[in-house]
Amino acid sequence: MPSPAVEQLLSELHASLKLRKRPEDVAQLIQDLYAAQGTHLDPATEAALTKATEHSLRKLWHGYTSMLEGFARPVGAQRQLTRAASLFTNVPDLQDGAGDDPEQIEAVIRRAGEEIRRAYGHNDFGRDRLDRAERAEAGLGELSKRQYNKRFRLLCRMEAKLARFIHEQRRREVTITGKGAFAHKLPYELFAVDPDTAAFVAYVTARSHMRSIFTNGKQRQVYDEVADALYKRLLAQPDQTRWYAVAHVHPTAEVLERLSDEDLTELLAQWTRFLREVAELLEDAWERCPLERDTMIVRRGNDSSTWNQAAQAWNTARAHWLALLTELGRVEVLDRICPGKVPRLMAADVAYWHRMSGGGLHPDTCVWAELPLPWEVLRGEKECPRSLVEAACARHGVDPVAGAWTAPRPAAKAIAFRRTPELVHGVAVTDPLMASALRSAGIFSGKGKRAAAQEWL
Repeated sequence: MPSPAVEQLLSELHASLKLRKRPEDVAQLIQDLYAAQGTHLDPATEAALTKATEHSLRKLWHGYTSMLEGFARPVGAQRQLTRAASLFTNVPDLQDGAGDDPEQIEAVIRRAGEEIRRAYGHNDFGRDRLDRAERAEAGLGELSKRQYNKRFRLLCRMEAKLARFIHEQRRREVTITGKGAFAHKLPYELFAVDPDTAAFVAYVTARSHMRSIFTNGKQRQVYDEVADALYKRLLAQPDQTRWYAVAHVHPTAEVLERLSDEDLTELLAQWTRFLREVAELLEDAWERCPLERDTMIVRRGNDSSTWNQAAQAWNTARAHWLALLTELGRVEVLDRICPGKVPRLMAADVAYWHRMSGGGLHPDTCVWAELPLPWEVLRGEKECPRSLVEAACARHGVDPVAGAWTAPRPAAKAIAFRRTPELVHGVAVTDPLMASALRSAGIFSGKGKRAAAQEWL
């Protein structure tokens, strides 16, 4: 049995899988975990962790950061439930957190609707309300028209609120998965059974959860020297490592080959289901306002937040899906269905910055523009075999294998560790106090963001 100190540190690491803690702070937890266990670290791991923890907020700024350490949560319906309880007598007793539970919210709407003879989903104010005679016949004669309308309108608003809440919950799940894959789904029992596995999964997840930086170059790579040192500890004791947990965040061929066919098939099924869910979210954003596919520059009316979150989730899921298909020896599936990558929308000022610095439209955007839309492919409405993707890549000078269009992503080489900067709307600033002041003052928001970024980066 691990000591209480070790158990506490493992619990904190597991909780970090759903948070946006800085990698430095997760590295500090890992270092504390090894110290609590009395584990002797090899020089490479010791040096990598020491380099990272030098910048931990536990040592700097007394733990303060201007950035939230959690993913934004949708606002629940607690206020509406409280109002419903004051107007209706048949509202069921609410449990703790009822405002964040769609099932409890729906139960309240249905029970309250029965009280005024309103069926769930009947929200037309002109057609679905009862007139005076119908109210009298239903036993509501003592309820005035004004009081009846007040209750009817509240239930209509609650249904609309429930639909928005479910949509935002779904978006949050997609955002977390797009960043950190399925790490947040790992049960504690599987995560904590091997401390080295827990350390690697937690650190890689923290690196994956890092916020994007406003830049005209590439974003920071996830796999760095700290992750590499922790990974080498797993390779040194392969029988002890929980490779199934590692595969949730690091689906390289070296990891997947250690999994059973049953585990590989289970992961493939999960990612296939998730691809379909994300495709629906992409389609929803597209139907509300189609995008400019040839440039992928944001236009008025585009829901860029939803699209970019879903696009990142799609590409993450697709990468895992391809890696699992390859390991299972099922690459012939790609001869029939090979959905392409989905680029994110780009702000016009960032696109201008690219052009001014000698860049241009990424070739992947041109490939994407020629292929059928992902939801059309998954529903079988349009064909997108591997040959079609390869032909599109050839026309635009893209290597379909190296570019991960028809094959898993190449294994990344470790990069040097760099501390995580404080960000204001994606722009790096010197410290958390300065970031908080600039955010309060509205700096770097709206027009002029590109110029501000060039000055501060």
